[in-house]
Amino acid sequence: MRRTIRLAITLPVAMLALLLTVSFAAAQPAAQSTAQTSTATCALTVSVQPGETLSLLANRHLGSYAAYPAIVEATNAAAAADNSFARIVNPGLIRAGQKLCIPAGDGPSVGPINGGGVTPRPVASSTPAPLTVLTPTATPTPIPAADNPLVIENMRARSYPGSDMVIEQTLAAGVNYARYVASYRSDGLKIFGLLTVPNGTAPATGWPIILFNHGHITPELYRTTERYVAYQDGFARNGYITFKSDYRGHGSSEGEARSGHSNPDYTVDVLNALTSLQRFPNADPERIGMWGHSMGGSITLRSMVVTDTVKVGVIWAGVVASYPDLLNRFELQGVPVPSWFASWRDEFIAAYGTPEENPEFWASISPNTYLADLSGPIQLHHTTGDESVPVQYSDVLAAQIEAVGGVVEYDRYIGDNHNISANFGAAMARSIAFFDAYLK
Repeated sequence: MRRTIRLAITLPVAMLALLLTVSFAAAQPAAQSTAQTSTATCALTVSVQPGETLSLLANRHLGSYAAYPAIVEATNAAAAADNSFARIVNPGLIRAGQKLCIPAGDGPSVGPINGGGVTPRPVASSTPAPLTVLTPTATPTPIPAADNPLVIENMRARSYPGSDMVIEQTLAAGVNYARYVASYRSDGLKIFGLLTVPNGTAPATGWPIILFNHGHITPELYRTTERYVAYQDGFARNGYITFKSDYRGHGSSEGEARSGHSNPDYTVDVLNALTSLQRFPNADPERIGMWGHSMGGSITLRSMVVTDTVKVGVIWAGVVASYPDLLNRFELQGVPVPSWFASWRDEFIAAYGTPEENPEFWASISPNTYLADLSGPIQLHHTTGDESVPVQYSDVLAAQIEAVGGVVEYDRYIGDNHNISANFGAAMARSIAFFDAYLK
Protein backbone atom coordinates (compact mmCIF):
# COMPACT_ATOMS: atom_id res chain seq x y z
CA MET A 1 0.00 0.00 0.00
CA ARG A 2 1.29 3.43 -0.91
CA ARG A 3 1.89 5.95 1.79
CA THR A 4 0.24 9.30 1.11
CA ILE A 5 2.16 12.22 2.56
CA ARG A 6 0.38 15.49 3.35
CA LEU A 7 2.76 18.02 4.86
CA ALA A 8 2.47 21.60 6.08
CA ILE A 9 3.68 24.41 3.83
CA THR A 10 7.19 25.58 4.65
CA LEU A 11 7.50 28.26 1.97
CA PRO A 12 4.17 29.10 0.29
CA VAL A 13 4.31 30.92 -3.04
CA ALA A 14 1.93 33.30 -4.76
CA MET A 15 1.71 31.81 -8.19
CA LEU A 16 -0.93 30.14 -10.36
CA ALA A 17 -3.30 27.78 -8.57
CA LEU A 18 -4.55 25.92 -11.58
CA LEU A 19 -3.48 24.27 -14.80
CA LEU A 20 -3.45 26.11 -18.09
CA THR A 21 -5.72 23.37 -19.42
CA VAL A 22 -6.32 24.60 -22.92
CA SER A 23 -6.60 22.68 -26.16
CA PHE A 24 -3.93 23.28 -28.76
CA ALA A 25 -6.57 24.95 -30.95
CA ALA A 26 -6.86 28.67 -30.15
CA ALA A 27 -9.82 29.61 -27.97
CA GLN A 28 -12.42 32.02 -29.37
CA PRO A 29 -12.45 35.53 -27.86
CA ALA A 30 -14.82 35.95 -24.95
CA ALA A 31 -17.86 38.21 -25.28
CA GLN A 32 -17.48 41.28 -23.11
CA SER A 33 -19.74 43.98 -21.68
CA THR A 34 -19.64 46.38 -18.78
CA ALA A 35 -21.70 45.64 -15.68
CA GLN A 36 -22.16 46.71 -12.07
CA THR A 37 -23.81 45.09 -9.07
CA SER A 38 -24.64 46.34 -5.63
CA THR A 39 -21.81 44.34 -4.06
CA ALA A 40 -19.05 44.37 -6.70
CA THR A 41 -17.95 46.63 -9.51
CA CYS A 42 -17.03 44.85 -12.72
CA ALA A 43 -14.85 46.62 -15.22
CA LEU A 44 -16.34 44.14 -17.66
CA THR A 45 -18.02 40.75 -17.70
CA VAL A 46 -16.90 37.78 -19.73
CA SER A 47 -18.53 34.55 -20.80
CA VAL A 48 -16.09 31.68 -20.42
CA GLN A 49 -15.14 30.12 -23.74
CA PRO A 50 -14.11 26.47 -24.27
CA GLY A 51 -10.52 25.95 -23.16
CA GLU A 52 -10.26 29.08 -21.02
CA THR A 53 -9.09 29.05 -17.39
CA LEU A 54 -9.10 31.69 -14.69
CA SER A 55 -5.36 32.19 -14.97
CA LEU A 56 -5.56 32.82 -18.70
CA LEU A 57 -8.38 35.31 -18.17
CA ALA A 58 -6.42 37.01 -15.38
CA ASN A 59 -3.39 37.39 -17.61
CA ARG A 60 -5.49 38.69 -20.48
CA HIS A 61 -7.49 41.26 -18.52
CA LEU A 62 -5.40 42.01 -15.41
CA GLY A 63 -1.90 41.51 -16.78
CA SER A 64 -0.86 38.62 -14.54
CA TYR A 65 -1.61 34.90 -14.44
CA ALA A 66 -1.41 35.10 -10.64
CA ALA A 67 -4.15 37.74 -10.40
CA TYR A 68 -6.92 35.14 -10.78
CA PRO A 69 -8.01 35.47 -7.06
CA ALA A 70 -9.28 38.96 -7.88
CA ILE A 71 -11.63 37.46 -10.49
CA VAL A 72 -12.80 34.82 -8.00
CA GLU A 73 -13.51 37.44 -5.33
CA ALA A 74 -15.27 39.84 -7.68
CA THR A 75 -17.35 37.12 -9.36
CA ASN A 76 -18.50 35.61 -6.08
CA ALA A 77 -19.40 39.07 -4.76
CA ALA A 78 -21.37 39.74 -7.93
CA ALA A 79 -23.11 36.36 -7.66
CA ALA A 80 -24.36 37.27 -4.20
CA ALA A 81 -26.53 39.98 -5.78
CA ASP A 82 -27.06 38.59 -9.29
CA ASN A 83 -27.47 34.87 -9.85
CA SER A 84 -26.57 35.20 -13.51
CA PHE A 85 -22.93 35.26 -12.36
CA ALA A 86 -21.13 32.01 -11.61
CA ARG A 87 -20.26 31.13 -8.05
CA ILE A 88 -16.66 29.87 -8.03
CA VAL A 89 -15.96 27.25 -5.38
CA ASN A 90 -12.93 25.62 -7.02
CA PRO A 91 -10.74 28.02 -9.07
CA GLY A 92 -9.42 25.03 -11.03
CA LEU A 93 -12.87 24.19 -12.36
CA ILE A 94 -14.72 26.68 -14.53
CA ARG A 95 -17.02 25.83 -17.42
CA ALA A 96 -17.74 27.29 -20.81
CA GLY A 97 -20.69 29.66 -20.68
CA GLN A 98 -20.20 30.81 -17.09
CA LYS A 99 -20.46 34.55 -16.53
CA LEU A 100 -17.50 36.09 -14.68
CA CYS A 101 -16.80 39.53 -13.26
CA ILE A 102 -13.48 41.15 -14.15
CA PRO A 103 -12.69 43.79 -11.53
CA ALA A 104 -11.02 47.11 -12.12
CA GLY A 105 -7.31 47.43 -11.33
CA ASP A 106 -4.56 44.88 -11.25
CA GLY A 107 -5.91 42.57 -8.55
CA PRO A 108 -4.05 41.52 -5.43
CA SER A 109 -0.29 41.83 -5.19
CA VAL A 110 1.54 38.54 -5.51
CA GLY A 111 4.68 39.77 -3.81
CA PRO A 112 7.97 40.85 -5.41
CA ILE A 113 10.47 38.49 -6.93
CA ASN A 114 13.67 38.55 -4.91
CA GLY A 115 16.50 37.39 -7.16
CA GLY A 116 15.76 33.76 -6.41
CA GLY A 117 12.62 33.18 -4.44
CA VAL A 118 9.29 34.88 -3.90
CA THR A 119 7.80 36.77 -0.99
CA PRO A 120 5.52 34.34 0.88
CA ARG A 121 1.82 35.07 1.23
CA PRO A 122 -0.51 33.74 3.94
CA VAL A 123 -1.95 30.28 3.38
CA ALA A 124 -5.70 30.19 2.83
CA SER A 125 -7.68 29.25 5.91
CA SER A 126 -9.33 26.32 4.12
CA THR A 127 -7.51 23.80 1.97
CA PRO A 128 -8.37 24.24 -1.72
CA ALA A 129 -9.89 21.32 -3.57
CA PRO A 130 -7.48 18.86 -5.17
CA LEU A 131 -6.38 19.44 -8.74
CA THR A 132 -9.10 19.01 -11.34
CA VAL A 133 -9.13 19.28 -15.10
CA LEU A 134 -11.38 21.43 -17.24
CA THR A 135 -14.85 19.93 -17.65
CA PRO A 136 -16.36 20.37 -21.12
CA THR A 137 -19.92 21.59 -21.54
CA ALA A 138 -21.00 18.19 -22.93
CA THR A 139 -19.94 15.21 -20.88
CA PRO A 140 -17.77 12.98 -23.11
CA THR A 141 -17.64 9.24 -23.15
CA PRO A 142 -14.18 8.41 -21.73
CA ILE A 143 -11.99 6.39 -24.05
CA PRO A 144 -10.43 3.41 -22.22
CA ALA A 145 -6.70 3.67 -21.69
CA ALA A 146 -6.13 0.78 -19.32
CA ASP A 147 -3.22 -0.52 -21.37
CA ASN A 148 -1.33 2.79 -21.66
CA PRO A 149 1.89 2.41 -19.65
CA LEU A 150 1.99 6.15 -18.83
CA VAL A 151 -1.10 5.89 -16.65
CA ILE A 152 0.10 6.55 -13.11
CA GLU A 153 -1.86 3.67 -11.63
CA ASN A 154 -0.30 1.32 -14.19
CA MET A 155 3.17 2.51 -13.22
CA ARG A 156 2.34 1.94 -9.55
CA ALA A 157 1.17 -1.59 -10.30
CA ARG A 158 4.37 -2.76 -12.00
CA SER A 159 7.63 -3.76 -10.32
CA TYR A 160 11.11 -2.19 -10.46
CA PRO A 161 13.47 -4.96 -9.32
CA GLY A 162 16.73 -3.42 -10.49
CA SER A 163 19.85 -5.54 -10.07
CA ASP A 164 23.27 -5.47 -8.47
CA MET A 165 25.22 -2.39 -9.50
CA VAL A 166 28.31 -3.45 -11.48
CA ILE A 167 31.45 -1.27 -11.64
CA GLU A 168 32.46 -1.19 -15.31
CA GLN A 169 35.26 1.40 -15.19
CA THR A 170 37.12 3.39 -12.54
CA LEU A 171 37.53 7.05 -13.47
CA ALA A 172 39.74 9.84 -12.17
CA ALA A 173 38.64 10.68 -8.64
CA GLY A 174 36.77 13.81 -7.66
CA VAL A 175 37.83 16.19 -4.89
CA ASN A 176 36.74 13.88 -2.07
CA TYR A 177 34.93 11.05 -3.82
CA ALA A 178 35.52 8.15 -6.18
CA ARG A 179 34.02 8.09 -9.69
CA TYR A 180 32.94 5.09 -11.71
CA VAL A 181 31.04 4.08 -14.80
CA ALA A 182 28.59 1.51 -13.48
CA SER A 183 25.78 -0.58 -14.96
CA TYR A 184 22.52 -2.19 -13.85
CA ARG A 185 19.51 -3.90 -15.41
CA SER A 186 16.19 -2.32 -16.35
CA ASP A 187 13.49 -4.19 -18.29
CA GLY A 188 16.20 -6.72 -19.18
CA LEU A 189 18.42 -3.99 -20.68
CA LYS A 190 21.93 -3.13 -19.56
CA ILE A 191 21.89 0.55 -18.57
CA PHE A 192 25.05 2.53 -17.83
CA GLY A 193 25.54 5.59 -15.66
CA LEU A 194 27.98 7.75 -13.72
CA LEU A 195 28.39 6.70 -10.07
CA THR A 196 30.15 8.66 -7.32
CA VAL A 197 30.92 7.40 -3.81
CA PRO A 198 32.25 9.60 -0.97
CA ASN A 199 35.67 8.86 0.49
CA GLY A 200 36.02 7.99 4.16
CA THR A 201 33.96 5.99 6.61
CA ALA A 202 30.28 5.79 5.81
CA PRO A 203 27.68 6.74 8.44
CA ALA A 204 26.26 3.85 10.47
CA THR A 205 23.24 3.58 8.18
CA GLY A 206 25.22 4.24 4.99
CA TRP A 207 25.65 7.27 2.73
CA PRO A 208 22.50 9.08 1.60
CA ILE A 209 21.75 8.74 -2.13
CA ILE A 210 20.82 11.26 -4.81
CA LEU A 211 19.49 9.96 -8.14
CA PHE A 212 20.48 12.45 -10.80
CA ASN A 213 18.09 12.76 -13.78
CA HIS A 214 19.52 14.56 -16.78
CA GLY A 215 17.55 16.49 -19.38
CA HIS A 216 17.04 15.80 -23.06
CA ILE A 217 20.23 15.31 -25.04
CA THR A 218 20.31 13.84 -28.53
CA PRO A 219 20.96 10.15 -27.69
CA GLU A 220 23.66 9.74 -30.32
CA LEU A 221 25.61 12.66 -28.87
CA TYR A 222 25.23 11.68 -25.23
CA ARG A 223 28.34 10.56 -23.32
CA THR A 224 28.32 9.30 -19.73
CA THR A 225 31.26 11.39 -18.57
CA GLU A 226 30.70 14.52 -20.66
CA ARG A 227 27.30 15.78 -19.56
CA TYR A 228 26.17 17.32 -16.27
CA VAL A 229 29.51 16.54 -14.62
CA ALA A 230 29.71 19.92 -12.82
CA TYR A 231 26.14 19.56 -11.60
CA GLN A 232 26.68 16.06 -10.23
CA ASP A 233 29.99 17.14 -8.64
CA GLY A 234 28.18 19.68 -6.49
CA PHE A 235 26.26 16.94 -4.69
CA ALA A 236 29.00 14.31 -4.80
CA ARG A 237 31.48 16.44 -2.83
CA ASN A 238 28.91 17.00 -0.07
CA GLY A 239 28.68 13.47 1.26
CA TYR A 240 26.19 11.79 -1.06
CA ILE A 241 26.37 8.73 -3.24
CA THR A 242 25.14 10.02 -6.60
CA PHE A 243 24.15 8.18 -9.73
CA LYS A 244 23.22 9.62 -13.13
CA SER A 245 21.46 7.05 -15.27
CA ASP A 246 22.19 7.34 -18.98
CA TYR A 247 18.68 5.99 -19.76
CA ARG A 248 18.10 3.37 -22.41
CA GLY A 249 19.41 4.19 -25.89
CA HIS A 250 21.81 6.82 -24.54
CA GLY A 251 25.56 6.38 -24.69
CA SER A 252 26.37 2.68 -24.31
CA SER A 253 23.02 1.75 -22.75
CA GLU A 254 21.00 -0.91 -24.51
CA GLY A 255 17.49 -0.35 -25.84
CA GLU A 256 15.70 2.28 -27.88
CA ALA A 257 15.59 5.95 -26.88
CA ARG A 258 11.98 7.01 -27.29
CA SER A 259 10.18 10.23 -26.43
CA GLY A 260 10.20 11.06 -22.74
CA HIS A 261 6.65 12.40 -23.16
CA SER A 262 4.93 9.50 -24.91
CA ASN A 263 6.15 6.59 -22.78
CA PRO A 264 7.58 6.00 -19.30
CA ASP A 265 10.82 4.23 -20.30
CA TYR A 266 13.22 6.71 -18.73
CA THR A 267 11.29 6.80 -15.46
CA VAL A 268 11.33 2.99 -15.41
CA ASP A 269 15.11 3.07 -15.86
CA VAL A 270 15.49 5.56 -13.01
CA LEU A 271 13.28 3.56 -10.64
CA ASN A 272 15.26 0.41 -11.42
CA ALA A 273 18.44 2.38 -10.70
CA LEU A 274 16.92 3.39 -7.38
CA THR A 275 16.32 -0.23 -6.40
CA SER A 276 19.82 -1.17 -7.54
CA LEU A 277 21.38 1.56 -5.40
CA GLN A 278 19.41 0.46 -2.34
CA ARG A 279 21.48 -2.72 -2.31
CA PHE A 280 24.80 -1.00 -3.10
CA PRO A 281 27.49 -1.35 -0.37
CA ASN A 282 27.56 1.48 2.19
CA ALA A 283 24.39 3.07 0.75
CA ASP A 284 21.47 3.98 2.99
CA PRO A 285 18.35 2.47 1.37
CA GLU A 286 16.06 4.77 3.36
CA ARG A 287 17.68 8.13 2.55
CA ILE A 288 17.09 8.69 -1.15
CA GLY A 289 16.59 11.96 -3.00
CA MET A 290 16.21 12.91 -6.67
CA TRP A 291 17.50 15.86 -8.67
CA GLY A 292 16.20 16.54 -12.16
CA HIS A 293 16.81 19.11 -14.87
CA SER A 294 14.41 19.86 -17.72
CA MET A 295 13.06 16.48 -18.92
CA GLY A 296 14.72 15.01 -15.83
CA GLY A 297 12.39 17.21 -13.78
CA SER A 298 9.36 15.44 -15.23
CA ILE A 299 11.01 12.09 -14.44
CA THR A 300 11.57 13.23 -10.85
CA LEU A 301 7.97 14.40 -10.44
CA ARG A 302 6.57 11.20 -11.94
CA SER A 303 8.83 9.06 -9.75
CA MET A 304 7.65 10.86 -6.62
CA VAL A 305 3.98 10.04 -7.25
CA VAL A 306 4.67 6.46 -8.35
CA THR A 307 6.81 5.40 -5.38
CA ASP A 308 7.08 6.55 -1.77
CA THR A 309 10.80 5.70 -1.61
CA VAL A 310 12.06 9.08 -2.82
CA LYS A 311 12.15 11.29 0.28
CA VAL A 312 12.89 14.65 -1.35
CA GLY A 313 13.17 16.13 -4.85
CA VAL A 314 14.89 19.14 -6.41
CA ILE A 315 13.92 20.22 -9.92
CA TRP A 316 15.69 22.77 -12.11
CA ALA A 317 13.82 24.19 -15.13
CA GLY A 318 11.55 21.17 -15.14
CA VAL A 319 9.09 20.04 -17.79
CA VAL A 320 6.57 19.68 -14.97
CA ALA A 321 3.32 20.73 -16.60
CA SER A 322 0.24 18.57 -16.95
CA TYR A 323 -0.30 16.86 -20.28
CA PRO A 324 -2.97 19.36 -21.37
CA ASP A 325 -0.32 22.04 -20.86
CA LEU A 326 2.36 20.04 -22.64
CA LEU A 327 0.18 19.88 -25.74
CA ASN A 328 0.45 23.67 -25.90
CA ARG A 329 4.08 23.97 -24.90
CA PHE A 330 5.45 25.40 -28.12
CA GLU A 331 2.43 27.63 -28.75
CA LEU A 332 3.01 29.06 -25.25
CA GLN A 333 6.63 29.79 -26.22
CA GLY A 334 5.57 31.23 -29.58
CA VAL A 335 7.81 28.92 -31.62
CA PRO A 336 7.02 26.32 -34.30
CA VAL A 337 6.02 22.88 -33.06
CA PRO A 338 8.83 20.41 -33.92
CA SER A 339 7.85 17.30 -35.85
CA TRP A 340 8.92 14.87 -33.09
CA PHE A 341 6.56 16.58 -30.65
CA ALA A 342 3.65 16.96 -33.05
CA SER A 343 3.93 13.28 -33.96
CA TRP A 344 3.28 11.82 -30.51
CA ARG A 345 0.76 14.55 -29.68
CA ASP A 346 -1.30 13.80 -32.79
CA GLU A 347 -1.10 10.05 -32.16
CA PHE A 348 -2.36 10.44 -28.60
CA ILE A 349 -5.21 12.74 -29.63
CA ALA A 350 -6.21 10.33 -32.40
CA ALA A 351 -6.25 7.45 -29.91
CA TYR A 352 -7.74 9.14 -26.82
CA GLY A 353 -9.29 12.44 -27.89
CA THR A 354 -8.38 15.95 -26.80
CA PRO A 355 -8.22 16.95 -23.13
CA GLU A 356 -11.69 18.50 -23.52
CA GLU A 357 -13.10 15.31 -25.06
CA ASN A 358 -11.47 12.89 -22.63
CA PRO A 359 -10.21 14.70 -19.52
CA GLU A 360 -10.06 11.45 -17.54
CA PHE A 361 -7.32 10.01 -19.73
CA TRP A 362 -5.14 13.13 -19.74
CA ALA A 363 -5.51 13.44 -15.98
CA SER A 364 -4.57 9.77 -15.52
CA ILE A 365 -1.15 10.21 -17.17
CA SER A 366 -0.32 13.59 -15.54
CA PRO A 367 1.68 13.44 -12.28
CA ASN A 368 0.08 16.81 -11.45
CA THR A 369 -3.20 15.02 -10.78
CA TYR A 370 -1.57 13.02 -7.97
CA LEU A 371 0.32 15.72 -6.09
CA ALA A 372 -1.43 14.86 -2.82
CA ASP A 373 0.56 11.61 -3.02
CA LEU A 374 3.98 13.22 -3.37
CA SER A 375 6.50 11.14 -1.46
CA GLY A 376 8.31 14.16 -0.01
CA PRO A 377 9.04 17.90 -0.25
CA ILE A 378 10.09 19.51 -3.52
CA GLN A 379 12.31 22.49 -4.29
CA LEU A 380 11.89 24.19 -7.67
CA HIS A 381 14.28 26.46 -9.57
CA HIS A 382 13.42 28.26 -12.82
CA THR A 383 14.45 31.39 -14.69
CA THR A 384 12.26 33.96 -16.38
CA GLY A 385 14.63 33.90 -19.35
CA ASP A 386 14.35 30.15 -19.97
CA GLU A 387 14.30 29.71 -23.74
CA SER A 388 13.50 25.99 -23.65
CA VAL A 389 10.90 25.36 -20.93
CA PRO A 390 8.31 28.00 -19.96
CA VAL A 391 8.76 29.34 -16.43
CA GLN A 392 4.97 29.12 -16.05
CA TYR A 393 5.37 25.35 -15.64
CA SER A 394 7.13 25.82 -12.30
CA ASP A 395 4.81 28.70 -11.35
CA VAL A 396 1.83 26.39 -11.73
CA LEU A 397 3.41 23.37 -10.05
CA ALA A 398 4.46 25.37 -6.99
CA ALA A 399 0.90 26.60 -6.50
CA GLN A 400 -0.56 23.13 -7.11
CA ILE A 401 1.67 21.55 -4.46
CA GLU A 402 0.77 24.30 -2.03
CA ALA A 403 -2.94 23.83 -2.79
CA VAL A 404 -2.89 20.18 -1.69
CA GLY A 405 -0.89 20.91 1.45
CA GLY A 406 2.55 19.85 0.25
CA VAL A 407 5.98 21.21 1.10
CA VAL A 408 7.38 23.36 -1.70
CA GLU A 409 10.20 25.88 -2.02
CA TYR A 410 10.49 27.89 -5.21
CA ASP A 411 13.44 29.98 -6.38
CA ARG A 412 12.61 32.06 -9.45
CA TYR A 413 15.51 33.90 -11.11
CA ILE A 414 15.22 37.02 -13.24
CA GLY A 415 16.61 36.53 -16.74
CA ASP A 416 19.27 33.80 -17.01
CA ASN A 417 18.91 30.69 -19.18
CA HIS A 418 17.65 27.12 -19.18
CA ASN A 419 20.76 25.86 -17.39
CA ILE A 420 20.56 28.60 -14.72
CA SER A 421 24.17 29.40 -15.63
CA ALA A 422 24.38 32.92 -14.16
CA ASN A 423 22.88 31.77 -10.86
CA PHE A 424 24.48 28.33 -10.81
CA GLY A 425 26.33 28.83 -7.51
CA ALA A 426 23.26 30.11 -5.66
CA ALA A 427 20.98 27.43 -7.09
CA MET A 428 23.47 24.69 -6.23
CA ALA A 429 23.94 25.96 -2.66
CA ARG A 430 20.17 26.08 -2.12
CA SER A 431 19.74 22.62 -3.61
CA ILE A 432 22.41 21.09 -1.38
CA ALA A 433 20.94 22.79 1.68
CA PHE A 434 17.50 21.39 0.81
CA PHE A 435 18.83 17.83 0.48
CA ASP A 436 20.81 18.25 3.70
CA ALA A 437 17.68 19.35 5.55
CA TYR A 438 15.66 16.29 4.54
CA LEU A 439 18.25 13.55 4.05
CA LYS A 440 20.98 14.19 6.67
